[in-house]
Amino acid sequence: MRYIKKVFGGGLRQYSMVIALVALTIIFNITSEGRMITSSNFQNLISGNAYVLVLAIGMLMVIVIGQIDLSVGSVAGFSGMVMALTARDLGLPWWVAVLLSLAIGAAIGAWQGFWLSRLGIPGFITTLGGMMIFRGGVIWVSKSISVPAPSELKVFGAGYLPDWGPSFTGMNNSTLLLGIIAIAAVAFSQLRKYNRSSRLTETTEELWPVLVRIGLIGIAIGYLTWIFGTGRPGTSFPVPGLILVVLVIIYHIITQRTRFGRHIYAVGGNKSAAALSGVNVQRTYFLTMLNMSLLAALAGIMFVGRSTAAGPSDGTGWELDAIASVFIGGAAVSGGVGTVLATMVGGLVMAVLNSGLMLMGVGADRTQVIKGFVLLAAVAFDVFNKQQGRPSIIGRLFPSKESESKESNTKEGNPAKGGSR
Repeated sequence: MRYIKKVFGGGLRQYSMVIALVALTIIFNITSEGRMITSSNFQNLISGNAYVLVLAIGMLMVIVIGQIDLSVGSVAGFSGMVMALTARDLGLPWWVAVLLSLAIGAAIGAWQGFWLSRLGIPGFITTLGGMMIFRGGVIWVSKSISVPAPSELKVFGAGYLPDWGPSFTGMNNSTLLLGIIAIAAVAFSQLRKYNRSSRLTETTEELWPVLVRIGLIGIAIGYLTWIFGTGRPGTSFPVPGLILVVLVIIYHIITQRTRFGRHIYAVGGNKSAAALSGVNVQRTYFLTMLNMSLLAALAGIMFVGRSTAAGPSDGTGWELDAIASVFIGGAAVSGGVGTVLATMVGGLVMAVLNSGLMLMGVGADRTQVIKGFVLLAAVAFDVFNKQQGRPSIIGRLFPSKESESKESNTKEGNPAKGGSR
């Protein structure tokens, strides 16, 4: 156990959601007679859930500041419908219609951010009104009829990376290159962290746990690369998945490495203290809500591209899946806690549940019941450990920069105020 802690940098409890994700995948693969872990199912799992995970990224930031957005599904449906209508009726090029849809999403976010930041109306009430307005709006402008989307959008919702280069690899070379880049990025990040830690501390950490960690992560990425790259001809890693990966990298940097990201956590942790420290609370609220609706518009575009048409019921219930992903990923209801990477793990747990239960022939009614119990169990398990004075199990998954510094101070005999999250 001591060696395992060295490799993973702590107890296995902080990786509980990753372990649960792997365990669920294996269990469903056994019960479905091998239909879970296949190239086609993994490709469909990513393509079919990418838009919800995009919503979850924005929802995380909203929940971290202590608010919630109930309108994201309606905003996504409305933005997608406007895009399809303008492309069809006004004859706009597809890319102009996409930009218009994104602009509408940003405008809606600015509108809702104004009510929250300037007038002080809670996000729950503001976005509840927005949910009603834009749910009615999408039905109104569409006249309850589905509208075909430009064919060029299909690549964003259901496309695959192109194949090129030599055939002796036996894989889709775009997917292979993506996997190699991912492994190289992990190795670079881990070694850079090791070197930085060695310079800042008097005692040098052993190198072998870092190399073992890189090897294990590399094996996992290599296996996924093989799964996605060896599917039926014409398939590879999905384009929606690539869009999601890019967004995860961007928003991980924003939330963990920028001043705006620090302001988000400061406002969520203690709004009054953040204001006294010079944080512009109103601007943080405004930009976070604007960003949420912008991502909702992008999610709507991706969904319309996958379904090849915009429908009046698009977006119904999406906000619930996004919120569930964030809380299963360890975010706190009171705000101030949560990371993008942990939210992605929470979202994938929900996606694997959906896919596995469908493969087992479980109906939509029982699937909702099971997902509800999983959400309650995950959050209750996390809250229980906090109440017992132990570190948060789910919340410590991929800890943020602030929590790492607090833990470091505690080990040096200078406990940070507020305790471990």
